[in-house]
Amino acid sequence: MPDVSAVDVVPALGRSIARLARLLRQQDDGELSPSLGAALWTIGKEGPLTLGELAARERVAPPTVTKLVDKLESRGLVERLAGEADRRVRRVAVTKAGRDLLDAIRRRRAVWFTEQLERLRPDDLERLAAAADVLEALTAAPDHGRHQP
Repeated sequence: MPDVSAVDVVPALGRSIARLARLLRQQDDGELSPSLGAALWTIGKEGPLTLGELAARERVAPPTVTKLVDKLESRGLVERLAGEADRRVRRVAVTKAGRDLLDAIRRRRAVWFTEQLERLRPDDLERLAAAADVLEALTAAPDHGRHQP
């Protein structure tokens, strides 16, 4: 295989990742908008979080995150909790209903993705399995934030 530079990989890999992410989101049955879904996933994975922490992780303005949390709370998917050390600090946590929804979405995505992977030739599946470690390392890198000019 000829030498490949990062610049050579970006267009095809970027399109494929974006398309795959969109197809996976489509398995959510439209229960949540992309922004609500992203906020719920973040709270479920990293919460309880303050609104400021959530805004920073989602890279949105505080008023935007407040609206997102209000909508999630009105659906019974998250709840605001008083801080243990400082009762004035409010944290957002996923409720049982929110956790159940995340689990259902995760199951639907896993079923769909498994069906897609089962269509691959065995050698392509092996190559993809090897690439999964690389993609995991890439997304876990501490400097994977937005590029600052």
